[in-house]
Amino acid sequence: MQLDDITRIIELFDSTQTTKLHIQKGDFFLKLEKGFTPNKPTQASEPLITPQETFTPVISEATNKIIAHKQETPYTHNKGENITSPMVGTFYRSPSPGAPAYVNVGDKVKKGQTLAIIEAMKIMNEIEAEFDCQIIEILPSDGQPVEYGSPLFVVERF
Repeated sequence: MQLDDITRIIELFDSTQTTKLHIQKGDFFLKLEKGFTPNKPTQASEPLITPQETFTPVISEATNKIIAHKQETPYTHNKGENITSPMVGTFYRSPSPGAPAYVNVGDKVKKGQTLAIIEAMKIMNEIEAEFDCQIIEILPSDGQPVEYGSPLFVVERF
């Protein structure tokens, strides 16, 4: 497996609500877990992983093995409420490539207005606002896989 393949797997895993993933191909073995809590308290000098942290794989030149480097992800707003995905699929912000996004951060939307599209099994499903609100944050990036129940938008009702 190439580093680009491993990086893409980790990105996809990180973007889902899946908590464990094991991949074996020949001599290669990859095990990913989220939300791991040790059975015994440890005296770690760094805090445990929070949802705002991700790890990016890097090959160590000294050992030619994959190591992980921590990256901070952008701050997520604590106010407002989430609009979640009603299905598993691929998230798209616009109706077609190159077209303007349905909504942007700061937009005020009305109930029934299209916010995005989720492609599932080659069917484009419009995600509509269930109430009048303002878009505070758009969580998945365009073309990112989403799971059932994963947050798509942080909004504030008005």
